[in-house]
Amino acid sequence: MTTIQHPTSVIRCTHTVHRGDTPPNRRRGGDIRTLLSPASVGATAGFMGTLTLEPGEIVTEHWHPYSEEFLYCVSGDVKLTLDGECRRLVGESAVHVPIGVRHRIVNDTDTTAFFVFCLGPLAPRPELGHVDTEPSPGSLGAVR
Repeated sequence: MTTIQHPTSVIRCTHTVHRGDTPPNRRRGGDIRTLLSPASVGATAGFMGTLTLEPGEIVTEHWHPYSEEFLYCVSGDVKLTLDGECRRLVGESAVHVPIGVRHRIVNDTDTTAFFVFCLGPLAPRPELGHVDTEPSPGSLGAVR
């Protein structure tokens, strides 16, 4: 029989984070809200959040040099491009984006899409976490 040894230090549980209390980041497009992160709850292994893409919105192409991404489409239907390969990601489906894979999301439908994402491990510094490969949405014009 195995006996579980609990750590002798006190484990501190953090507060609950509500999506409505988290400001959106629109830098790469859509409404991205990082809910659980080193800054919000002291996370050390990764971060988690949500993405809302209205019809016609995109998340510009980028890649993560240190983190893999787990993307779950709660609802909607979008065009997802992974290293140049296009596919559909529909409600109640998920995709794994390995470290170093370029990815871009386009909502080319007339319904809102909603996602939950997790990334880990963390980059050594936040500014090293994403590498953008195309301009921000404001300079892109129409959906491609």
